[in-house]
Amino acid sequence: MILADTLAFAGSALDRAADLRSDPQKMASLWADGGQVLPIWRGKPLIQGGTEPGWVPAGHPVLVHGRPPLFLGLDEGIARFAQDISDWSPAVGSEALESGFFDGSTQFHPSLPDTHAFLELRGVMNQLSPSAAEMVATAKAVLQWHISHRYCAVCGAQSVAINAGWQRVCGTCAAQHFPRSDPVVIMLIQRGNKLLLGRSAGWPDGMYSCLAGFVEPGETLEAAVRREVLEETSITVGDVRFVASQPWPFPASLMMGFIGEATSEDITIDPKELDAAIWVTREDMMEVMAGQHPTIRPARKGAIAYHLIAQWLAGRLE
Repeated sequence: MILADTLAFAGSALDRAADLRSDPQKMASLWADGGQVLPIWRGKPLIQGGTEPGWVPAGHPVLVHGRPPLFLGLDEGIARFAQDISDWSPAVGSEALESGFFDGSTQFHPSLPDTHAFLELRGVMNQLSPSAAEMVATAKAVLQWHISHRYCAVCGAQSVAINAGWQRVCGTCAAQHFPRSDPVVIMLIQRGNKLLLGRSAGWPDGMYSCLAGFVEPGETLEAAVRREVLEETSITVGDVRFVASQPWPFPASLMMGFIGEATSEDITIDPKELDAAIWVTREDMMEVMAGQHPTIRPARKGAIAYHLIAQWLAGRLE
């Protein structure tokens, strides 16, 4: 079993107070009476000291660039919000946004101390507390949904955010739209003493991970595991068992982890899906996870792939 607190973004301790979202007066009161806001710039949250969300009070100058706020919930009695401030244009540091797999650039806002910076969430996710990581992941995913769903999918008219950011409504045709999480299966495929790893084009050199893919309409999760592995590597899979799940806000997925038993061994990759796929023995995987393998890098700590592999090495997924 994988404990939720070992996975980034899986804290599940936030009181989301969904019953308050439809009360504009209550939202205004929470906002004005000590509400704390997390600014997010082009998908990058404000981080304080490299380890904590950079909460600022409602009305802070950094929020002058902000779009309508999102109510995250109540955190030990404190009302937590998030705001997208992507309209802000920093003097330097914006050119690296979303370039490649990881954006290592840092942005500083002139109204904030140097201890506060907009950072790539992948780089700090393991430094955040479980509850903080959950709030940041929620904010990033839902605010990105607003950016990409500004227009009604039914009639094409511009929609507006309501219910404290948890819904959009079209003023032309009255269609209602809600944030969605994309279901993704991620699977540790084993065969005897080996597991199957793959890598996508554009990943850092040496980076391999468990295979993963989106669930298609009308498909069970187990069928998605077998289909994705077959499509990407030509490996057939028999028994499939669920292990754990993890929210993954890149941009808004729910990763559902499985272990599967391969019934074939010869790999033929689909180059449109993978750059490479390999079988790795348990002995070699021990070196990988210890950071001592000459060519393969371990999955990122905090990600469900890392924990699937760690549990497999510990013999807990047999």
